[in-house]
Amino acid sequence: MVHHVNGDRAERTAIVIAGPTAVGKTSVAIEVAERLGCEIVSADSRQIYSEMCIGTAVPSVEELRRVRHHFIQSRSIANPYTAYDFEHDTLALLPDLFARCGGRAVVCGGSMMYVGALCNGIDDMPTVSNEVRESVHSEFDAHGLGHIQRRLKDLDPTYYAQAEASDELQNPRRVMHAIEVSLQAGAPYSTLCTGESKSRNFGIVKIALVRDREELYRRIEARVDQMMAEGLLEEARGVYPYRALNALNTVGYKELFNYFSGEWTLDLAIEKIKRNSRVYARKQMTWFKHDPEIHWFHPDEEEAIFQFLTQATTHR
Repeated sequence: MVHHVNGDRAERTAIVIAGPTAVGKTSVAIEVAERLGCEIVSADSRQIYSEMCIGTAVPSVEELRRVRHHFIQSRSIANPYTAYDFEHDTLALLPDLFARCGGRAVVCGGSMMYVGALCNGIDDMPTVSNEVRESVHSEFDAHGLGHIQRRLKDLDPTYYAQAEASDELQNPRRVMHAIEVSLQAGAPYSTLCTGESKSRNFGIVKIALVRDREELYRRIEARVDQMMAEGLLEEARGVYPYRALNALNTVGYKELFNYFSGEWTLDLAIEKIKRNSRVYARKQMTWFKHDPEIHWFHPDEEEAIFQFLTQATTHR
């Protein structure tokens, strides 16, 4: 299924290539972009940060030379970036890409919130005042994560339950944002989340890559070993002083931070990176499988992928 505009085949199409971590999205996206003559927008919530390279599996220098990429290492970890920012920036960029690249652009990444933001939009929320934001952040600084989790539960038990189920409760920034919006709006955050898709003035065709679970797990473990060999330990040590930043609350870094603090051995930290990467891959697969518009392919099915995308994005 292709998401059309006003029921007609769009003259401009965003090709979304999604899938779990380590499945092989980058190589497929580059092959597709080369053959279709278009550029790639990264929908990876961590590859955008310039201080994170090895642990986020940023495309190699050679890969970046082959196809122009956007939103790769373009911000600092000191400047938070959200799915809302990604939606805004990508919608601003796409018209230029469509004009230069025959009406097509490839969007590649496994960040579920980013893919959802581009395809469906994010609900409009009230602008949070500086006073409300500073008040909530002061509560967090003074009393910690457990306190603001309880505060969220009081303000919005519905969203609290959703956040608990999706592990978002462990993300202070997400918890504080929900509290801030609830206080600013005078209504629970969950009541403002309509879930209604926003219309787009371009078509969207979505594919996702899949491998046998054991094959994927072997690739994940091999990737972690490769990252360690390439210097992930030193990269993580370099950003350790900034470990409280939300950008660094991610697999591959937070485990090594526990090693640096003396809580874990290095072997345990590496094993935890592999385990948490497998857990994240399962969450990604579950999320993408709920989308009926996604067409699934094995990464090795290059010709089938190319033929499908050529047919789906041929403008009539």
